[in-house]
Amino acid sequence: MSGMSVLAAIDLAALFPRANPQVAPEAIGTFVAASVIKILLFFGVYLVTVALLTLLERKLAAWFQDRRGPNRTGPGGILQPVADGIKNFMKEETNPEFADRWLFIIAPALAFIPAMMTWAVLPFAAPLPTPWGLVDMAIAPLPVGFLFTLAISSLGVYGIVLAGWSSNNKYALLGGLRSSAQMVSYEIAMGMSTIPVLLLAGNVSLGAIVQQQSSMGWNVLSLTIAWFTFLVAAFAETNRLPFDLPEAESELVAGYHTEYSGMKFSMFFIAEYANMLTVSGLTAVLFFGGWDIPFTQWDNSGPYSVVKTLATLAMMLAKVGFFIFVFMWVRWTLPRFRYDQLMSLGWSVMLPLALAYIVIIATATLALDMVGVSRGPLFSLALLALNAVLIAVLLAWLDRGKLISPASARVGPTDLERLRARGLDLSRRQLAAQRGVERSPNDDVPVLAASAAPGILAEGGH
Repeated sequence: MSGMSVLAAIDLAALFPRANPQVAPEAIGTFVAASVIKILLFFGVYLVTVALLTLLERKLAAWFQDRRGPNRTGPGGILQPVADGIKNFMKEETNPEFADRWLFIIAPALAFIPAMMTWAVLPFAAPLPTPWGLVDMAIAPLPVGFLFTLAISSLGVYGIVLAGWSSNNKYALLGGLRSSAQMVSYEIAMGMSTIPVLLLAGNVSLGAIVQQQSSMGWNVLSLTIAWFTFLVAAFAETNRLPFDLPEAESELVAGYHTEYSGMKFSMFFIAEYANMLTVSGLTAVLFFGGWDIPFTQWDNSGPYSVVKTLATLAMMLAKVGFFIFVFMWVRWTLPRFRYDQLMSLGWSVMLPLALAYIVIIATATLALDMVGVSRGPLFSLALLALNAVLIAVLLAWLDRGKLISPASARVGPTDLERLRARGLDLSRRQLAAQRGVERSPNDDVPVLAASAAPGILAEGGH
């Protein structure tokens, strides 16, 4: 039987029946065709976007450092990602002699695939009406999409750990161990920071979370501290500065991908930007309303149209682009943490803060529900006021005299008398032995030299 006769034998009308454009299709053929088209479009657009992100970061780094950046390949350097891709394709693939060959090859793919799979459940626009039914603008609109993101995003560390172990290189192994410890430390805080979002939405579907924010306002206002905790943990989860300890060049050469070259190295490079893109999309969905357009209900109610889908898609892309800019901005602004500082922040600050915030928000939500406040703008305003109070208390506790009353002020005669009044023992011999003193021409009161001021503050300052 020829191909044409096979097609003639298939009843296409039965596989792709016409349906109400405002109702989800029930035909299996329509569902499969829509899923395949979304997967192909997403895969192509995703890879192109990741390639352009590499160029964007280099341009932003040049802007921050007052230079031009890539400007040789193509107009304004626009073809630089293409040149980098061709270069990596042509570079020799090296395999260390004593490396575990198969794990060494598989590790880059294990680092890249979870980032793409996580994005598959994110809703990125309002549903699209078609002659065959209403198509969801998510590749896989799972009813448990939130749990899916937590499960799949945690798999990315396996690629990094296996890359470090299989390379048979001590620097790569140290990078893999650092990454595993870092992921465990901050993944708990990230998961805990999203619990208040579920408390407000009452659902684990990402689409339901978007709809909840359309009626109550964005969660970044109602759950400000949860958003901040999530953002800090996201930086650690993506191994971006100031949390890039697994690939600290000054200590570990290149970290877990020290022994990689060619396209295997490029896969790790792509995985980093793919993770950044996915985390930005997840932040937009959980705390910034996803594709919701603020101050209007036009985009969240039917009838749906192509214009509505495109408008919401543009809004989602704008939010994701903003957070990508924040990731790059922070990278070229802040220095790297020490490893002990990173672990202490994760276990001593982030985790207790996330747990305490869950208790506070759960209590406040229960109290508001018992009082009879409906889930709407008034409910969000009450939580916003609570967050303002909590932020003020948190900043006062974190400050502890470091910013509000800085200890870096110059110590003069008045400050010295104040210190003496507090009973500090600042004998002439101690000062002369440690910093040196100058005699006042009028009396025997030692006047501190400029170099002595920091020492006094270290002994008796705030």
